[in-house]
Amino acid sequence: MICVSFLILCLARGLAGLSSLRTLNKRLDCNQLGLDNCKIESCSEKPITAPREEAPVGPVWDSVHVGVWMDDHEPVSVVNVTWKLKVDGGLYKLQGSVISIRDETTNQSLCVQFSFMINQVQNPNYKRWKFSLDGVVVEPGHTYTVSILNLPEPENGDYRIKEQFTIPGCGDRRIMKSLLCLQNGSLWDPHMETDVTFDKKNKKLYIAVSFVVAQYSENYQVSIQSQGFFYSKNISKENRSLISEKFVFSLWELSQCEMWLTIQPFFIQCKSDCLRVENTLNYCLYYSQRDSFVKVAVGLFLVGVFLASFAFRTSPKEPANTSLSADEEQQQDSKLQERKRVLIIYSPDHPLYKNIVLKLCAFLMSKCGTEVFLDLLDYTRLGVLGSIQWLEWHRQQIEKSSDKILILCSKGVQAKWKAMCGDKKVFLREDARSPVGDMLSPALSLLIPHFIRSASYEKYIVAYFEDISSEEDVPSPFRIMIRYKLMKQFEEVLFRILDAEKHKPGRVNYIEGISEGEHHNCPSGRDLQDAVDAFQAYQLQHPHWFEDELLESSELEVEESSAEICEDAQTTTALITSYDSDSTKVFSLLNSQERPELSKNEECQLRSDLRAV
Repeated sequence: MICVSFLILCLARGLAGLSSLRTLNKRLDCNQLGLDNCKIESCSEKPITAPREEAPVGPVWDSVHVGVWMDDHEPVSVVNVTWKLKVDGGLYKLQGSVISIRDETTNQSLCVQFSFMINQVQNPNYKRWKFSLDGVVVEPGHTYTVSILNLPEPENGDYRIKEQFTIPGCGDRRIMKSLLCLQNGSLWDPHMETDVTFDKKNKKLYIAVSFVVAQYSENYQVSIQSQGFFYSKNISKENRSLISEKFVFSLWELSQCEMWLTIQPFFIQCKSDCLRVENTLNYCLYYSQRDSFVKVAVGLFLVGVFLASFAFRTSPKEPANTSLSADEEQQQDSKLQERKRVLIIYSPDHPLYKNIVLKLCAFLMSKCGTEVFLDLLDYTRLGVLGSIQWLEWHRQQIEKSSDKILILCSKGVQAKWKAMCGDKKVFLREDARSPVGDMLSPALSLLIPHFIRSASYEKYIVAYFEDISSEEDVPSPFRIMIRYKLMKQFEEVLFRILDAEKHKPGRVNYIEGISEGEHHNCPSGRDLQDAVDAFQAYQLQHPHWFEDELLESSELEVEESSAEICEDAQTTTALITSYDSDSTKVFSLLNSQERPELSKNEECQLRSDLRAV
């Protein structure tokens, strides 16, 4: 294969300031065994032509690859175009090939001509002759048309081949590290944090917002918005790596609890049209928590004073010992070591989405040391108890403990909630294939009354996968809570599961390997990210995918379930394999390299539960 990157000097000088469509001067090799007089040059203004019977046939398309190359110490996005020659007698008539690339966005074009003679039908490796033009500099989001023809051209007819492709945006991992994408903020992760405090005496609300700055953005706009209220502040980086700003509001200015925090960067390329970072904040939760904390603190203080006074009277010669014993300290530390459990409520919108849910379970179990309750992993007990009894039993167990209920919102969750409120009934193909039928509707019927009457919402966690779902997929009862975006805010979700605080006086805790940029470094996290990417790509190719998964009532009886049951068994087997290959657990809230492994009894029990499917 010839890997060629040719800089057309005359053309490059004329277009250097107009277009990025050029080739990098990295590979000038034009040597390949079996070729004679091979050279590369700019396209001739007068093409080589011949009668049709003396012209070779056209080439065959091979592939297009997108990546990042270094150009003068700067990473740029490039494309490599490859084509093959047909194996026939016409090869002996071949005098070369011409490849033209046109940017449909800017109408700029590039043309390179290969000149050579072939003395055998196949290359010395007994394979088709293959050629490529490598290192063509392209721009994210632009569409390009490539045409390739063999020389000489036929005087009558056209044997050239054409292909059109679009370079992905800066969110694509293949090019997100190019300079153009970096200048659009492709790798910026602000790690936005908020802290809320109250001044009841003066009726003031204080919100502190902190975030990590980006390399290619010097200015930012931080805004806080609520119903009928908007406030923004322009901030300059000023050689800081972390920006922290405090906002002060009077409580009478705020008409509702929920607020939206937005950070708008101004990157070099996108300027004022850059991707913004948003988060929601329910300050009433902090207000009520602070109220409760103060009342409890005052009550404990009074009880403590009373007990101290009583102890002083009864044993005046014996000073009260207020230090914790070694056993008490050990019990306090063991709270973080306790294995947490999570019940996952979701809608099987699509087989690819079910795969995401299973991969999330594997990630929670193998990387986070969390026990997971999921219908897909407990068909045996579901068949014995029934869906309502199975859900009610788990709800009661969670109410008695510190375990959590994780509600994964998606299009199916919103559609079934609306159906419960009077809209058209929803029948999903995956529910029809499942041996236990629709599990979400009875789960919502069972949980929402308890949720609404609950004095606190600490048992419930509401989240959705940001790449495949949106805020609109969250049913209205859950919108009073913080909605977490996965996997961007997965660390916050895990802190909720562990009943731990991320922010403590004088320090910020974090969990190693869990953040958005780190979770895919372990096998189970990588499998989860691959599953999300696969469903995201499917949604782009099938915009009406959810409508395609809906069934009419007449179709329910004819939907076969045997194939899907087999698929679930294979998926569960893969889940077990993923668990074995990534057995580290996260119990420590700090950056610790020492983490306890599963005991033999725990491991055997988990394998037994999974294989019960």
